This record gives sequence, C-alpha cells and structure tokens, in this order.
Amino acid sequence: MAELKTKTTGASVSAFINAIPEDDRRRDCKALVAIMQKATKSKPKMWGPSIVGFGDYAYVNSTKKPQAWFQCGFSPRKAALTLYLMGGYPKEGPVAERLGKFSAGGSCLYLKSLDDVHLPTLKTMLAQSLKRLKAHGGDASR
Repeated sequence: MAELKTKTTGASVSAFINAIPEDDRRRDCKALVAIMQKATKSKPKMWGPSIVGFGDYAYVNSTKKPQAWFQCGFSPRKAALTLYLMGGYPKEGPVAERLGKFSAGGSCLYLKSLDDVHLPTLKTMLAQSLKRLKAHGGDASR
C-alpha cells in the first residue's frame, strides 16, 4: 500500500479559513473550529492543503502498519462542507432525523450549510463519535 499523501502540514488554519471567499462558508468553518476544538480539546491542524483536523488517532492500516490520522475534521469543499467523524455517526434513525439536511458516505457527513442542521444534535453526534473512537483504541482525549 502506498503511503498516505494527506499528512499534517505547518500551514496556518486561520489563514486557510480566512482565505475562503464566501462569507457564509467562512463563518461555518470558524464555527466548526470552535465546536471541534471544544469537543476534542485539541488545537486544529492542517492536513494536506484543505482539511482541518483535530486530535490524534493512530490506527493500523490494511498493511498492518500504524497510520496517523485525526479524530475529526472538516473540509470546505465546493459542493458541501465535508465533516470527517472517524468514530462514525448514525446515518438514519431519530438522531439523524433531528440533525436536519445532510448526506452521508463512509465516515463523511456532507452539509450545505450549518444553517441546515440542528447544532446541538451535531455536537451530540460528534461527542458520540469521539466516544466510540476512544472505545476502539483511538485516544479521543488528546
């Protein structure tokens, strides 16, 4: 297996977010930084050129080698805000219904805007994801 291209960089998270041209998307990203930083008790780091990640998570990849990753993160993609919740989240059922408008795939939650979702439910989903991650060996307290 090839080495992952997406790694932490020394780039400034603030500069990345402040360079987002759309006011609403920039506002949403600043809110996500606050939400995820509070949940993980970790400062944000840039992962590659466009992902903001929080916390440290080590897992064993398919070649049985340890791989560094983040506990949760987001990227302001053109089509949607992509949230990465490495501990997973409910894609259907009452919690997902309370969340609001979103789509999902793998460990990714896609939101057009934070205005489309119920923030307390999003915060609950994030906390539950981090709890599951910690239960499966990822340290969600770093």
